[in-house]
Amino acid sequence: MTPGENGPSTPEDDDPFGYLYADGQARGAQPPSGGYGYPNSVSRVRTVGERQYGQQPQYGQPTIPQQQGAYGQPNAHYQAPETVPGGAPPAARPPAQPGPGRRGPNTKGLLIGAIAVVAAVVIGIGVAMINGNSDDGKKNQSATTPTQSQSQGPSPSGSNSAAAGELPKVDAANSSVKLSGGATVASDVKGAQSSDGRYVTGLNQQGAAITWTFDGIPEAGKYSVYVGYSVPGKDGSATLTVNGTPSTTPVKLKNWANAAGGDYEKGWTKTYNYVQLNKGTNTVSLSCGQGNQCDALIDRLWLVKGWVGS
Repeated sequence: MTPGENGPSTPEDDDPFGYLYADGQARGAQPPSGGYGYPNSVSRVRTVGERQYGQQPQYGQPTIPQQQGAYGQPNAHYQAPETVPGGAPPAARPPAQPGPGRRGPNTKGLLIGAIAVVAAVVIGIGVAMINGNSDDGKKNQSATTPTQSQSQGPSPSGSNSAAAGELPKVDAANSSVKLSGGATVASDVKGAQSSDGRYVTGLNQQGAAITWTFDGIPEAGKYSVYVGYSVPGKDGSATLTVNGTPSTTPVKLKNWANAAGGDYEKGWTKTYNYVQLNKGTNTVSLSCGQGNQCDALIDRLWLVKGWVGS
């Protein structure tokens, strides 16, 4: 062995790819058997620059006829990558296209909605306060202004007809009531329930009478006539005449108030009698007849529908 030599060797041993070059082929370099990379493949690795379309192979290599598959049919020498051990490499996915940006919450819409809710609440509170003030004003006005049932002073009692829906009533000392037989108006005794505190006295003699003519009776039928009076600690009586016909039942002027003898002021009370009235105008008379005890003061007369207590 001379210096610079490594011993006997062959070119193919020096260069495993020597068969790809002309000098390697001259030295006997052969390609590996069985195809390159694909088992059982009939294809062969060609020398660089050996095969070109439209040219004949050089260097005395046999020509392997290329088989053309029918149109539309796969090449018989082609093997799909998925049939090779290890499978085909995964296909590269196309890069994801950026989608439209996701919009956040509609803060402008939420703000407008919140403002609308607050405005509605404020308006509701304002309306409630206005209504409350209005109601308070009405309450204050009703507290200071007398209603129809409250009296602002002596009411006129000269009318013999009742208000709409009411039956007639009158003060006995009213000028519309006719007094006769010594009956007169007085106001010395306190406690009378008339509008002006006056009453009729002088009935304790025969022939003395109070005659009340009234209208406004809605229909003929049964009514009760009430009499307000006072007796001086003892019972009395009087005669009742309706439309010119005396009643068989006297007006009982009893000492319901239990007043002491001679005490007219403590003896004010009321009584009633049943009568039959005509529709429209009627006349009721309270008089001191024979057998009556008429020592009484009379302050009021009024009617009630039906026979009370019957």
